[in-house]
Order: sequence, then C-alpha cells, then structure tokens
Amino acid sequence: MRKKILVADDDINIFTSVKYLLDDFDYEIQGATTVDGALDLIKHQHFDLIIMDMNFQQDTTSGNEGLQLVKRIRQADADFTQPIPIIAITGWATVDIAVESLKLGVMDFIQKPWDDQRFLSAIQNQLKFADSQHQAFKLKQENRILREHTQSHKGIVYQSDIMKDFMETLQNIAQSDMNVLLTGENGTGKSLLAGYVHQHSARGQHSFVSANMGAIQESLFESEMFGHTKGAFTDAKEHRVGRFALADGGTLFLDEIAEIPFKQQSKLLRVIEDKAFEVLGSSRTLNSDVRIICATNCDLKQAIAEKTFRQDLYYRINTAEIRVPSLRERPEDILLLAEYFLQKNSRKYRRACPVISSEAADMMYAYAWPGNIRQLDHLMEKVMFTCKADIVDWKDLQLEPAEKTDDRGEQSELGSVDEHNLTLVEIEKNAILKRLEYYSGNINKTVRSLGLTRSSYYRRVNKLDL
Repeated sequence: MRKKILVADDDINIFTSVKYLLDDFDYEIQGATTVDGALDLIKHQHFDLIIMDMNFQQDTTSGNEGLQLVKRIRQADADFTQPIPIIAITGWATVDIAVESLKLGVMDFIQKPWDDQRFLSAIQNQLKFADSQHQAFKLKQENRILREHTQSHKGIVYQSDIMKDFMETLQNIAQSDMNVLLTGENGTGKSLLAGYVHQHSARGQHSFVSANMGAIQESLFESEMFGHTKGAFTDAKEHRVGRFALADGGTLFLDEIAEIPFKQQSKLLRVIEDKAFEVLGSSRTLNSDVRIICATNCDLKQAIAEKTFRQDLYYRINTAEIRVPSLRERPEDILLLAEYFLQKNSRKYRRACPVISSEAADMMYAYAWPGNIRQLDHLMEKVMFTCKADIVDWKDLQLEPAEKTDDRGEQSELGSVDEHNLTLVEIEKNAILKRLEYYSGNINKTVRSLGLTRSSYYRRVNKLDL
C-alpha cells in the first residue's frame, strides 16, 4: 500500500516543496495549515509519517504550538500499537526546542532551509523504521498465538503430537517409583526430563542429585558416588558425602551411564540391588533409598554385546526405558523452542528480544539439527548478539544445510538413485528432498509446489523420517 504522509505547516509553500522533493516516490501526501486541521486529519485517517512545523499562527519563534501539537498527536495515537513517526521542521531552531520536542516523541529534527538529501534520508529512515516496528509487532502477535497453544513444564516446551504422547507417558511413569532409562541423541533434553520425572513423583520434595558418569575419573568413582572419610587416601583432607547419601529419599540422575568404567559397574549394581553401600575408608554399611534415572545416547545392547556394559546392570536401570524424540521428529516445536530460548536469553543478558522472521523460521524447519535442542538453544543465545535488527533474518542463523544420509548412515546424493527400483515410500521421500533442495530449504515454496498444506507436509516429514 502507498505510504501516507501528512505535512502540517502554515506556509503552503512548504507543502509544495515537500511534495516536489518526494515527486519520484509513490507517496500519498496531504497537507494541513493549522493545528486543528492536522488533528482532524489524524483523527480520521492513518498516516505513516507526519512532517510538521514547530510554529504556526500564534508566533514564529517559540515553538510552543508545535510542542502542543506533538503532545496531542501522541495522545491521539496512544490507543494504537505504535506511535506515528514525526519529523519536526522549523526556521527558528534552538537547542531547547529540539530537546523538548525529542522528549515528547519527535523522531527527527530538521532546520529550514533544509538540505534535500538530508531531509529525504530522514523521511526514508523513519518510514523504514516504522515498517520494521510494525513487522516486529505482527510477528510477536503470531508467536503469542502459537504460545497460547503450547504446553510448558519449566522449560519443556512443546505442541507436537509426538511430544504430547511422550510427556503423557513420562508423567505416568513419574508417578511410579520405577528406575528409568532415558535414551536418545545428544542434546534432546534428557537431563531436563529427568528433573521433570523427579518433580512429578512422590519424591519431589526430596533431593534431586545428578552425576555425569563421563566426567568422573575412574580413580575417583567411589569417592564421588559413595563418599570418603578423612584420611581415606592421600588427598582426603576432610570427610566427603557421596551422591547416594545426598540423594537419600530422592532421585539420583546418572547421565552418560554408558561411560562408567566396566570395573566400577559391579559396585553400582550392588548399591542399586541392595540399597546399601560403604563410604570409602569405612567398613560401616549405610542404606540409601534412591530412585535411579539414567540417560545415554549409546546403544547399550550393542555395548553389552561388545562386553563394555554389564547386562545385569542394564536390566536394573531400564525398568522403564523411554526414547526421547529428536528435534527433527518434532518440527512443530522448533519455532516455539527458538522463541522460548530468545526470551530466556533476553532476560539473562537484559537485551531486547528480537523476533524470528518467517524466512528464518523456514530455514530452521528445513535444518536437520544434529545437536538437537541444545544446538538450538546455543544458536538463539548467539543470535542475541549477532542479530543487527529487532528481527532475526535467515542470514543471522548461519545454518549450513545438513548432509542427508540413507538408512545405513551413508551419505546419499539426491537424484542419483534408480527410481525404477524404489518403493512408493522411497519415491515420495526422494521427491520431497529434491523439492526442498530445489527451493533451497524454503518450506513455503516447497509446500505450495507440492500442493500440500503445512500440516500435511509435516505429517509426511514425520512419517518418512526426513
């Protein structure tokens, strides 16, 4: 739509000069020679920009009429989503008038006679700024509507069907006292989900203690898990309480469970089976009533076959084994999670929260997310500092298209297979991937070219495991 500009000045020659200056642009320009005339136009019409004199009939130097007009304009547009940009012009400029007008909401201040290039630049900058503000507001409203249909459990954000089913299962298991094994790729949020299970269990009022098995040295395993007495070994200068004692009555979360050294697995098995252990350096047996939640991205059955993980320990920790969906399996949640992480980092760094553009959203939908939710979180944190506007553009993401792999994990070239030997499912999968590649990952164009709706497209993506 054409931009509408109001020129309010008691000198009709000013209106003519502005109209001539903007003659090469497709703007609709209206004029008013009095304060009341300008207010009447503003009351009944929408303007994208107001150019106004600071002095009218009363006097030619004080700027009081102009300041009063700015106040009344701001009162008139108080009910709208954003104020109308105002550029003030005057032939009697003083520092006091300029400062006061800026305080009241004037966006720029031009002195008569003006420099055409400076004036034109000011007009274009204000119109662009107003456009960006309007777009940001629109996107925020769209995201707000999405968030209203989103379920959240202290950082667990989702609206996809696959996550709804997963969370329902997890909540049912949480109410039991079973040991839980969470499996799935790195970065899917297993630690956060372990905390959710604890919070929604009968143990929720007791301690939730976590330990990363991959970060504990084998020589310190017993000390970390069971504690030690003073003098138990050379560097034991004071008593230390272990993880099992700290978690007594609550939940012990063992992350990266596959990383436990094989020799130490029998000690962990014993305390899980007997709920008893000895502090290093003491012969006294202590009891510990804990619920065990473990997490891993490894194939424990393969580790058992390779004799790097005990089968009896596996059966003790996987009373309920649940696989956490990867981010690419829940594309409906990507934008919601990205918005959540932006808001989180906005509060953390006390910076304005940018809004994600539709082009950036499409790029995120098309990306494979090998690092899953953790990668998305880190990306949104980086964007807080690299985004140069209040809208996150696709260029700000700097995402490289992920290589597609076939079912054997080997890289495959799109279009290089003999389609005569493909099944119907494989043909459909190959067609979608080719179309995505053709449109450089643009979901909107891909969906339209395939004659699908976005929801039916995402159902196919999930079904075909793209």
